[in-house]
Amino acid sequence: MSLRLLYLIFVRVCGWLVLLGRSSASKDAELLVLRHEVAVLRRANPRPRLDWADRAVLAVLIRLLPTRLRAHRLVTPGTVLRWHRRLVTRKWTYPHRRGRPPVSAEVAALIERLATENDGWGYKRIQGEMLKLGHRVSASTIRRVLKALKIPPAPERRTDTTWRKFLHAQAATMLATDFFHVECAVTLQRLYCLFVMEVGSRYVRILGVTANPDGPWTTQQIRDLLMDLGDRAADFRFLVRDRAGQFPGAFDAVLADVGIKAVKIPARSPRANAYAARFVLTARTELTDRMLIFGGRHLRAVLAEYETHYNGRRPHRSRPPWPDHPAADLSQERIKRRPVLGGLISEYERAA
Repeated sequence: MSLRLLYLIFVRVCGWLVLLGRSSASKDAELLVLRHEVAVLRRANPRPRLDWADRAVLAVLIRLLPTRLRAHRLVTPGTVLRWHRRLVTRKWTYPHRRGRPPVSAEVAALIERLATENDGWGYKRIQGEMLKLGHRVSASTIRRVLKALKIPPAPERRTDTTWRKFLHAQAATMLATDFFHVECAVTLQRLYCLFVMEVGSRYVRILGVTANPDGPWTTQQIRDLLMDLGDRAADFRFLVRDRAGQFPGAFDAVLADVGIKAVKIPARSPRANAYAARFVLTARTELTDRMLIFGGRHLRAVLAEYETHYNGRRPHRSRPPWPDHPAADLSQERIKRRPVLGGLISEYERAA
């Protein structure tokens, strides 16, 4: 820039020396031509872009013009004041950070990895996994990062029902049960899985798998559950179920003996049993819809491993995985992926 300024000054001085040998008439004619050229250029570009060297030369030459002409030039006193303010701004710089701090490149890369390796994980699911790894990132930040990376979000699933207040108020003392079915790969036999969820903690128990879910079988499964719960059965007051014929009166009587009331949801209202329905959707999207089942024994083994993952490693909204250790330095520590069910499901932890 300094060389450019010296070059412009040298050119102007040489121009002045050339003008000394010219007559006044030729100078006046050249001024008229130059004025017309400037008018044409201003019509094409009303605001020309000038660098600081051009403006410095113009500022010096304008001082030689009459006062009336100075106000119509490219460089005005306001321009000089604006230069001064710009210099002051560059000299005295203070941090003016507003809102949340920016996400580091390592955290953004981890968010991208979780989203690309797990197609069905939404913002909340990724947020829970990040929190388990020791990084508190909001769902809106995850959305912004994925949007910048052009990664589409997971489908939104809504479970708003008229039973919502009741379910939230009684969550700690509630059980929810339901069936979901799986078709075998070769025989196309339909197998039914009965499960019970502790609504307060989202703890799931797979009670059994059968091809004939009749009343006696269901009643026996609930007896086995109460035996496993032992003294903890007294902590629950309600069990939410649908009106299917697989739940006979004996099923409700076994629950009533230990002080648990069976609450039947309205007819054709699966959302009234929202927690159990949500687990069915989760189990289908993460497990049964992504693999072939070859029989009851195979399904029991798969569900047992998934039950361990769901209850022990998977974060839940009602049971956030608060870390008991500081956040990992992603530039120094490595995040290790632990495959579950042959890589169908991913678990993440710090590498030892």
